[in-house]
This record gives sequence, C-alpha cells and structure tokens, in this order.
Amino acid sequence: MKEWAIITGDFVKTGGMDRANYALADYLARGGNKTHLIAFRAADELLARPGVVLHRVSKPFGSYTAALPLLHRAGRRLAREISARGGRIVVNGGSSLAHDFNWVHYVHAAYEPQVTSSIARRIAARFNRRRFLKEERESLRAARIVIANSNRTAEHLVEHCGVAKERIRTIYYGIDADAFQPPSDQLRAQRREQYDLGQSTHVLAFIGAMSDRRKGFDTLFAAWPAIRSSLGDQTTLLVIGSGSETKSWQQRAADAGFERIRFLGHRNDVAQILQAVDLLVAPTRYEAYGLGVHEAICCGAGAIVSASAGVAERFHPALSELLLNDANSANELAERVSAWQRNRDNYHAEFRQLAEAFRRRSWDDMAAQIVQAAESV
Repeated sequence: MKEWAIITGDFVKTGGMDRANYALADYLARGGNKTHLIAFRAADELLARPGVVLHRVSKPFGSYTAALPLLHRAGRRLAREISARGGRIVVNGGSSLAHDFNWVHYVHAAYEPQVTSSIARRIAARFNRRRFLKEERESLRAARIVIANSNRTAEHLVEHCGVAKERIRTIYYGIDADAFQPPSDQLRAQRREQYDLGQSTHVLAFIGAMSDRRKGFDTLFAAWPAIRSSLGDQTTLLVIGSGSETKSWQQRAADAGFERIRFLGHRNDVAQILQAVDLLVAPTRYEAYGLGVHEAICCGAGAIVSASAGVAERFHPALSELLLNDANSANELAERVSAWQRNRDNYHAEFRQLAEAFRRRSWDDMAAQIVQAAESV
C-alpha cells in the first residue's frame, strides 16, 4: 500500500478546486492507497473509503483567515512524517510548504481581488493577499513539480511566480459525465417546471462567489437592461452563489425592478439547475480554469466567458465570438449575448461537440495523469 497526503481546505463535490481534490483523493483511495487528508472538512462519502484518514484542522469562529495558519502548521508536520515513510505529498498553491509537488488551482500573484463591502473585509483582504503571496512563492519554490489546471495558469506561474516551464505540467479537470449531461427535451421541460421557469423564453445563469468582484457579476448586472432588450422581457437570470455582497445585489435588483434576476444562493443541485439553462454568462476578471463553465457546457448550455479564463483555451475557433475581451465592459457583454442569440442554432451544435469532448474526460482520467506526473519525478 502506497501512502499519499493531500493538504488543502476542503474535500467536497461543490466548488472547483474542492471537487478536483475530492476526485484525486477518491481515485487514490480506490486504488488501494492510504490517503491522508489534511483539511477542514471532507465529504462523508469520501471518508467511508478504506484507507482514507482525515486529519481535521479546526476553523476558529468559522474563519478561513484564522484557520489557514493552523492548516499550514498541521500540513508541514504531517508532510514531514509521511515523507519520511516514503509517502507522496500534494499541496495546493500556498497551502503548505512541502518538497514534493504542488497542484495550482489559482495564482494569487496574477490577480488582486476587488472587495467593496465593509472596511473590515477590505482590511482582511489586503492582509490575506500579502500572506497568500508570500506563502505561494515559498511553496512553489519548494515543489519538485507543479501541476497547472490550464495553460493560462502555467503562463501565470512563469510570468508572475518565476516557475521554470520545465517544472510545470498542465492537466485539465475532468467531469462526472453521469451527473452533468445534456437533458432530453422532455427533461429540460421538467427542469424548467421544477425551478418555476416555465414562462421564461430564455434562462441565463451566473455561477460564482458574491464576496468580491472577481467573477464579474457587476458587469452582468450593468448589462442586464440591454440583455433583456435583446432577448425579451421574459428572460430570467439565475444567480448561483453566495457571499458578503449578496444582500446588496438583491437590494439593487429590487430597486431597479429586475424581478427576473433570481438569487439562488449556494446550491447542491447545480447539475439539475444547469439542465434548465440556455446560456451561462461568466464575465470573470480572473479565472484559472472555470469549472462552472465546463459543467454548464456538459449540461447542454451555451457559454459566454472571458477570453482570459483558462477554460476559454479549450473553445473551438468557431466559438471565438462568444469570448469576452473586456470583463469590465457591459456593452461588449450585451453584444456577445446578442451574437449568441442571432446564431444560436450553429452555436448549439458547436457546444454540443465541445460537451462531448469534455464528457469523455473523467475525473479518474485527470487523477491518473496527476499520479503519473508525480511518480515520474
């Protein structure tokens, strides 16, 4: 039995890097490896696997800011013990200093978050960024091999962090093809009824945390009047995600009379919701990959995403008109939505081909590549 340790915050099926870490841990455990999880939490389904050991790190007052130093300390201690026994260590970005390999889902040096809520949150964001940058540099310097989730992430690692190209391997995420699949016409109609969307002529979706402006909801909100004018008054926007700015956006939507913007909060039924959606809109200012876009396409939806997002590098040339060059431009975003509407049938065929390619690559395929890359060093 081989021994592995993964040091990160969470191992759950919601969220991009959390889902990816879950998949790797699950793959290792099913392969007969003793798999140590140094984390705040892990899904019960994963913990039921033979050989999985959770070294739970407490989260004082539910705060990641307070908990991260504890995670790093526990990660370093356990990494030393497991490495001494010949085990392999996986860290995420700056989650711990371990001289094995680093799986990067987000490059802090490539983007500075825009936090516009309370003064306390802005101060915390500045403090956290300084700490994240320092930890990121130290951890990447220590790693023998660095796994990037996209070529764009690999470029940022070279440009902003000074990682040598030859130390980087790009390995794309996978997908649960059973959960994220395009619905039949009948199932799509059922999903529309399930989420009270039967009267909507078009259903758009936005996925992202509402704690800062990285995902670009403010751009989408500014573009909403023009989008409604283009697609019709019966167009509905579903906002999936939560965060400190959610209540503020709900109030602004109410004040503007945007009753068809529906804030759904954090959800565990994203796959089912996406099966009711026509178009995902993701005007993100920084996105190392973009699993939400990936999942939406697998569920039969189209997608407009920033050209700078990692997932955009996987779009076919025929979809280039749907890539947003300026995530701050409401006008450009509205124009991209209009372009999608004008050529919707052709785009649907292109997205169907892309979905087929995405769905052929499972989470196990991704995990197998990571293990192969790690063992090659």
